Amino acid sequence: MKKVFGLIGNPLDHSWSPSYFQQQFQLQGLAKYSYHLFPIEKPDDLFLLLKQTPELCGLNVTIPFKETIIPLLDVIDERAKEIGAVNTILIQGSAPDQRLTGYNTDYVGFTNSADFSGHTSALILGTGGASKAIAFALKQMGIGYTLVSRSGAIKQVLSYDDLDEEIISKHTLIINASPMGMYPNQEDPPPIPYHLISSNHFLYDLVYNPKETLFLKNGMMQGARVQSGLCMLHLQAERALKLFLNP
Repeated sequence: MKKVFGLIGNPLDHSWSPSYFQQQFQLQGLAKYSYHLFPIEKPDDLFLLLKQTPELCGLNVTIPFKETIIPLLDVIDERAKEIGAVNTILIQGSAPDQRLTGYNTDYVGFTNSADFSGHTSALILGTGGASKAIAFALKQMGIGYTLVSRSGAIKQVLSYDDLDEEIISKHTLIINASPMGMYPNQEDPPPIPYHLISSNHFLYDLVYNPKETLFLKNGMMQGARVQSGLCMLHLQAERALKLFLNP
């Protein structure tokens, strides 16, 4: 039976997902399974995609739709509901009675991707769907966090201009959960005061393309421990794959 899976979001030209999922399908002998990129302009385009692709059985969700896609789904997994963001959708049944169930595998990927021991306070750069999963994961690990946004207009969220020596020294774990520094805008890293970073810091970038971002390079120059989002990407995709194959 032919089954189609894919990724929705915008932009998608940086995505590693098709090569990963297609390879996994081949390794498991699933010749009639395929994975495609489905760039969409707005969340409601999901319904047109479902109509045009009746074999669609599952979707991964990336920026900017991890939050805005939620009202269009029939069921939200309890963890995804608590996080407030979805990055995986299972599609069961046939139109017009399809059942869309949303999950979040980002928090699992992040939690298992590195050793965060020794860090008690984190800065999360970005306030989108990815940052919500990171915040949930940090809370589960008992690590306090503060959000940072470019706009600086959100209550209880710092702006980049607020980041002084006291804040940087206190928050030894700094996580870029924004698209800043991602291809093709790799020359635009998060504008944190890198000269205040020390060897006590751990800079973690959810961006994986390029693998070594300016955010990470700047951290390394200050002696900080750094990690790209590639391991998290693999781990969250493995969990999504399990959902796709064992709905």
